[in-house]
Amino acid sequence: MPHPVPPIWKPSVTVAAVVERDGLFLLVEEQTREGVRINQPAGHLDPGESLLDAAVRETLEETASAFTPTHLLGIYMWRAADDVTYTRFAFVGTVGEPEPEHALDEGILRALWLSPDELSARAAEHRSPLVMRCIDDFLRGQRFPLAAIYTHQNVLASA
Repeated sequence: MPHPVPPIWKPSVTVAAVVERDGLFLLVEEQTREGVRINQPAGHLDPGESLLDAAVRETLEETASAFTPTHLLGIYMWRAADDVTYTRFAFVGTVGEPEPEHALDEGILRALWLSPDELSARAAEHRSPLVMRCIDDFLRGQRFPLAAIYTHQNVLASA
């Protein structure tokens, strides 16, 4: 009897933007299957884009603000209740003022600025445990140079 072919395991690659201004962090409230959740501006890597380009795109789509990455904060893995494993590349950077003519992505209710204490008090609303972990790593001063990320040109040509 032939052995069944196991499914191919493939983690879901995501990016996130960690932006601090005057002690407050940029976050979004988003409608999910589990209700309203809080997350950093974040989303999936699309075909034909670099990780940095994805972070810039997702931040603009979710906050209407242009994101300028300055550092890699870290690379994080987490398995959700639906058994999907996420690999998150989190970037530190700055944002400009929101562009009022730019509509927020579907499901994004609003962008907001919260202190670490305010965010911690709302832990039950976090999209994942990675939300607070990224803030904690930022506050510890963790930063890596963007040069640690390399994208071969053929990745960008596939779009």
